[in-house]
Amino acid sequence: MKMHKIMFTMTMLMGTLMTISAYSWLTMWMGLEINLISIIPIMMQKKNLFSSEASMKYFITQAMASTVLLAAVILLLMENEFIYPQMNLPLNLMMNSALLTKAGAAPFHFWLPEVIEGLSWMNALILLTWQKIAPMIMLMTNLISNYLLTASIVISLLTSTIGAFNQVSLRKIMALSSINHMAWMMATMMISLSTWTAYFLVYSVINLNIMLTFKATKTFYTSQMSNFSNKNKMTKIALMMNFMSLGGLPPFIGFMPKWLVINWATKNSLIMLILIMVVTTLIMLFVYIRMMLPSLVMATTEPKLNSEISDSWMYAMNTLNISSLLLCTLISNSY
Repeated sequence: MKMHKIMFTMTMLMGTLMTISAYSWLTMWMGLEINLISIIPIMMQKKNLFSSEASMKYFITQAMASTVLLAAVILLLMENEFIYPQMNLPLNLMMNSALLTKAGAAPFHFWLPEVIEGLSWMNALILLTWQKIAPMIMLMTNLISNYLLTASIVISLLTSTIGAFNQVSLRKIMALSSINHMAWMMATMMISLSTWTAYFLVYSVINLNIMLTFKATKTFYTSQMSNFSNKNKMTKIALMMNFMSLGGLPPFIGFMPKWLVINWATKNSLIMLILIMVVTTLIMLFVYIRMMLPSLVMATTEPKLNSEISDSWMYAMNTLNISSLLLCTLISNSY
């Protein structure tokens, strides 16, 4: 990695840590801005012709959201000595709308698939995982209105499910999948920080598995999914398991945080909300299976030599993916 990339990566991490550990809204905003100006150079790549366009789209969207957030913070500072944004509904709505835009949640999600389309797999991974931490921690700090949160959850679920149906770009499908998971993460925000952390960590590990595989096989579109047929069987099975885990199928670790959300929602009689969440997730699971089907059922010839992909990390990560739900269940039962 080049020296400037290391420097910008460090400042990007510092910006997020500064936001989540700050005591004042102004310091949080400063952390978001440090994070933003650090990730733009990381996104820019000479080998990728579309990275400049994606970086510009990302910068304009994030700058607009930051402006709205800063305006709301300044108005709050002018109004109160002690800042309670939940007491002032219009300013609370301004702040939460800006933060939802930064996190890429519907109905403020339109920039996310377009930006992802121009990025490399590693930059897409950063955007879909690390870049969501600061806005979501701020949303939890802001005591977001349950009505706005529920509306955003339902819209995120519906738009991501409908949008993923006609997509052929794997990066756009992963972006729409991220919007779908944002809805579940926003539901975990109503429960506790620890539940959100568990969901986010599981989602990040599954995304890491999938995107490293796509990067290794240079796959960007659904028509290229047959690339896996020319590798070894382990690659195909591993990717299929990760997609099943991403969809929340019970034998895999992706089911655990969704299980916690379903359990909490049923205890609080939010039956309609959880019904929408489960049904839309099942439709997303259908989209994942449809992506994998060509590489699984088509007759192909596999090379007798070793695969180009190093299998050691794949075996380790997917063993974790399968066994971790069992481990989590055993640990929770022991307490």
